[in-house]
Amino acid sequence: MDAPVNIIATANDFIRRFPECPQNLFIIISINEQKLYLIKDNKVIEHYMISSAEKGTGNLSGSYKTPLGVHAISEKFGDTAKLGSIFKARKDTHKLAKILTHPNDISNKDNITSRILWLTGLEDGINKGNNIDTHDRYIYIHGTDEEGRLGKAVSHGCIRMSNQDVIDLFNQVTLGTLVSIIN
Repeated sequence: MDAPVNIIATANDFIRRFPECPQNLFIIISINEQKLYLIKDNKVIEHYMISSAEKGTGNLSGSYKTPLGVHAISEKFGDTAKLGSIFKARKDTHKLAKILTHPNDISNKDNITSRILWLTGLEDGINKGNNIDTHDRYIYIHGTDEEGRLGKAVSHGCIRMSNQDVIDLFNQVTLGTLVSIIN
């Protein structure tokens, strides 16, 4: 599968800058494309439609924006949850969301569904520390009940995916997998 040159260049940069992290598997999220690329051994093995923040990109706490920069998956939740399970405070409520597939359908809540990949920032002053810390902001890659709105910037800061896609991704990545969010 072909990927834009900047995606592969970003993956190569990971190897140089973060040698302590897993080296053969990376996630690159392109805000402009509203896509998540899964790269293994310098080849795109999967790409998924996502939704980033409606308010754009930014790293400040309380901004409801998607943080840019290099992150790592610090925690994973939901390995046994059913597709569409609603999470509260990272716990499976065992309630299933109604999955909305029409682009005009909006959920009455910002539901987090199916799986959670909790991100931690790796760059001091960009997405780590003080008032810009990605982990402290509870920024996740997660499933959504608003699948019809994927491909548009409509989240509250997190990266939303379809429920099946986030389950597939969850099963392929490990703790420490690098995630770069770029424009």
